[in-house]
Amino acid sequence: LQLVESGGGLVQPGGSLRLSCVASGDTLDDYAIGWFRQAPGKEREGVSCIVSHDGSTYYLNSVKGRFTISRDNAKNTVYLQMNGLKPEDTANYYCAAELPVHTVQEMCITGRFGSWGQGTQVTVSA
Repeated sequence: LQLVESGGGLVQPGGSLRLSCVASGDTLDDYAIGWFRQAPGKEREGVSCIVSHDGSTYYLNSVKGRFTISRDNAKNTVYLQMNGLKPEDTANYYCAAELPVHTVQEMCITGRFGSWGQGTQVTVSA
């Protein structure tokens, strides 16, 4: 399974971006998908994750109400819609996939995903 992210860029505070994660080599239907981010000097953190079998989602507290994760299995793609962006959202964003063996919250917090994309940079600055 290969994952490729896109959609990052430079945006002003309060702006929006939509990140995409396209998968190849396998279908995402049975996978849990996560969006993670890592800023310079900081640890990687799980931003949002979703599983397909029941649609369960998890969001990092700091992004609740601003970010929305969704998936289009027909396009083998997962999205992260980011609204109300803040400078503290600046980071390299990665998508990841793994067959769900734990709750979506546990997977997102621990980051136990086997397949990772190369990342896309999001910079929020005036």
